[in-house]
Amino acid sequence: MSIRIMDTPELLSLNKFNVDEKEPHIKIKKEICAGCTEKPCLVVCPAGLYRLDQDGDISFDHAGCLECGTCRIMCRHKGAIEWQYPRATFGVTYRFG
Repeated sequence: MSIRIMDTPELLSLNKFNVDEKEPHIKIKKEICAGCTEKPCLVVCPAGLYRLDQDGDISFDHAGCLECGTCRIMCRHKGAIEWQYPRATFGVTYRFG
């Protein structure tokens, strides 16, 4: 038996996401994030959804969120990440595990 390491997009494809386009469950206040030098959200998100854009600003795609809350916990700047659970019927559904 061999073990194959899967990359993030392949792992995320095992889950089902029902994206709420009208009310994202995570909102970022970029003006607060601009003053952050550490930017832990770039490395702690297990889905890799936080990125720096061309201007050096944080961008986030809530569509693949695993709803773990790690970004909210690791953020040192209160109010930078507004996080709540998705509305009923929206969010992630884990197919395996």
